[in-house]
Amino acid sequence: MTEQLTVAVGRRAARAILIDDLGRLVLIKRTKPGQTPYWTAPGGGVEDTDTSVEAALYRELMEELGAEAVDAVQVFLFSSPSDAGVAVQHFFVARLTSLDESARNGPEFNDPSRGGYDLDRVELLGDELASIDLKPTALKVFILANREALLVEAGAAV
Repeated sequence: MTEQLTVAVGRRAARAILIDDLGRLVLIKRTKPGQTPYWTAPGGGVEDTDTSVEAALYRELMEELGAEAVDAVQVFLFSSPSDAGVAVQHFFVARLTSLDESARNGPEFNDPSRGGYDLDRVELLGDELASIDLKPTALKVFILANREALLVEAGAAV
């Protein structure tokens, strides 16, 4: 008899390794009171109303950045322990097609106590990426090891 392993998934998120037409990563610089700033890939939680993880990605990009993207392909999966089980983040590479910061919305923008969510663009092929605190660290390692492949996959003309 074979035992079946079950794992409780506490939270699922969809995030983008979002690349603009100049081959730059579009990131969010997080500033929280009393903490050193760090960067994160745009995206967020998968909601019950999302028809798929990819649909959650496109919704989150619009909410967090006022952005539209195309050609999303899942390229990386990251998990970490959480109170409710395992938190799973699905990372997609995608090409940015439009951005309207005035369309950003959500609770993070209405509550100043949550800190800053500043849009930042970081050169993918330069040294800048290696010098910033991109979280999770495993994502930073993955991106640094696969820069050229990510540019090709996103169809960025650099």
